[in-house]
Amino acid sequence: MLASWYDDQGPAADVLHVGELPAPVPGPGEVRVRVTFSGVNPGDTKKRRGWLGSSMSFPRVIPHSDGAGVIDAAGAGVDVHRVGQRVWVYGAQSYRPFGTAAQYAVVPDHQAAPLPDHLSDELGASLGIPGITAHRTVFADGPVDGQLVLVHGVLGGVGSLAAQLAHWAGATVIATVRRTADLNRVDAAVVSHAVALDTGNPAAAIRSYAPRGVDRIIEVALSDNADLDNAVAAQGAVIAAYATSSDRTEIPFWPLLFNNVTLRLLGSDDFPAEAKRQAARDLTSAAAVGALGFAVGGCYPLDDIAEAHDHVDAGGGHGRILLTIPQ
Repeated sequence: MLASWYDDQGPAADVLHVGELPAPVPGPGEVRVRVTFSGVNPGDTKKRRGWLGSSMSFPRVIPHSDGAGVIDAAGAGVDVHRVGQRVWVYGAQSYRPFGTAAQYAVVPDHQAAPLPDHLSDELGASLGIPGITAHRTVFADGPVDGQLVLVHGVLGGVGSLAAQLAHWAGATVIATVRRTADLNRVDAAVVSHAVALDTGNPAAAIRSYAPRGVDRIIEVALSDNADLDNAVAAQGAVIAAYATSSDRTEIPFWPLLFNNVTLRLLGSDDFPAEAKRQAARDLTSAAAVGALGFAVGGCYPLDDIAEAHDHVDAGGGHGRILLTIPQ
């Protein structure tokens, strides 16, 4: 099969190879997917470049955890009727060496979620890491129906999906963007109120829409927004943080404590297995009724995987970065 891989960490152009590798064979409880699109995430490029001093987990890695395609083979114990089913894949390269940047990828049966016929492969390949992370930020602490949910970084991959999921689940969504110029890019059908962080007093602006405070805060930059979050959190609120700008993040401990705020930190590779399965079910259901949408920021052929990685490492712009896999 045609695939991309790396045997050493480093710059994309230096370490990523494209060529022929043996096609994988599904073991018990696994399926093999003929991949059409592979999703590129920041986590994939961080593994490749050794972010935070991480080392190679396996001697050879086929990158990328997300993808979409068609099941073409099933291992022992898997319903044979799954062969021929369109699916979207998550976690393909989570604690496993070989991901979706290849014509074939093998994953545990439950990590290949059925993709309804009216949904595109591009959407399917975009759901995995950002979608499951977004789902966990919104629902890890229970239903949000009737609640006020603040989503920071709503134009980002996780933030946009978190806002859509919260809206789909009955929450009122307030969102932030970095710059006033970005406000016109916020989806008014999903976000009831949007606030730019470059305004003079974003906390007052948020409080004007949520006088008693917000119930959930979806946080992309905890080190930058800790004081702001403290200023707008309701009594008993949850701050669900999936990223920060500083490795050793400071928080206003006593004000948050007296406000009985829960700080939930979220690392997508290690979510509970059932939480991932529920996320996959809900993401598929929401997408099926048109409640989830996204933009593709770039679609590269497999031969140009190094350029795709560089695009993500440069910030990715707005929208998902995908690889098209030759059939």
